[in-house]
Amino acid sequence: MEQEKGWLTSGAFAALCGTTKETLRHYKDVGLLLPAHQGDNRYFYYDVEQFYDFFAISIFRQTGTPLEEIRRCLRGHNTAQTLELLREQRGRLEAERQKLEHMDFVLSSALRNLEFGPVLDMIPQTAWFAEEHLMALPVGELEDMVTPETNEDERMIAVLERCRELCGQYGIQADFQLGAIHLLEEQRGPGAISHLYTRIKEKADFPYYMEKPAGKYLYLCCRGRWDISEGYTALKNYIQKQGLEIVGNFYACDLAGFILNSVEKNAVSMISVQLSASS
Repeated sequence: MEQEKGWLTSGAFAALCGTTKETLRHYKDVGLLLPAHQGDNRYFYYDVEQFYDFFAISIFRQTGTPLEEIRRCLRGHNTAQTLELLREQRGRLEAERQKLEHMDFVLSSALRNLEFGPVLDMIPQTAWFAEEHLMALPVGELEDMVTPETNEDERMIAVLERCRELCGQYGIQADFQLGAIHLLEEQRGPGAISHLYTRIKEKADFPYYMEKPAGKYLYLCCRGRWDISEGYTALKNYIQKQGLEIVGNFYACDLAGFILNSVEKNAVSMISVQLSASS
C-alpha cells in the first residue's frame, strides 16, 4: 500500500475503503471527510483510523441521513444527539429490512406459482406440498361488508382492503394473491366457500390465521380460463372414480396472479385437496 510517513495517499485510502478517489474528493469538498494531513508536496493524506469515519458515513448515506446530521455525529460534540441519530438510523434499517423481506416473500410466491405453468390443463396429479400460512377471512364477515348489488370488482376491492387493514394492524406480510377455501361435502367433493385467503409469510398469532398443512395433495390446474367450475367437477369425479380418501378442505388459488392474469388466456388456477395417509 502506497504510504508516506505513515499517511495514506487518497488512492491508497480509497482502496482501503473500497471506494474511489472521486468519492473522497466529493466528501472533502462538502466538508464531510477532510484529509488528516497535507504534505510539503501539497498532496493530501489520510490517517488509517479515518477508515471508521468513512465506514460510518457510508452507512448514514445509505439510510438517507442529511449531511449536516452526519457532520454533527462525526464531530461527537453532543453524545445525546449522536445516540438519537443512531437510534433513528437503526429504525430506518429495520424498516428497510422488513420491506426487502416482504419483496422476497412476494417474489418467491410468484416464482413457485408460475413453476406450475407446464402442468397439463385439467389433469389430476399428486405431489407433496409444504405447509402454507394463511390469512383466512370468513365469507360471512365479508358479506357484511358489501351489498347484494355489489359487483365482482367491488367485492375484490373490499377483500383486498380488508387484507391490507389486517396486515397493518397485526404487522403481517402477505402476498395478496387471493384464494378460496371450500368445505369438504359428504359426497367427498368441494362444498361451499367458507373463507377467502391470502398467503402470509409466517405463522401468526391473530384471529384470522389458518394453516394449510403439509402433506400429499391431489391437485388440478385450470389454464386459460377464469371460470374454474369445470375443474371442481373434474376433480370430484376423479376422486370418486379412483376411490380416494381425502381429508381437510379444498383450496383454490390463482397461480398467475398479478403478473399474467390480466388476460384470460394466461390465467392459471389450482384446486388442491390433501390425500389421507392410506391413499
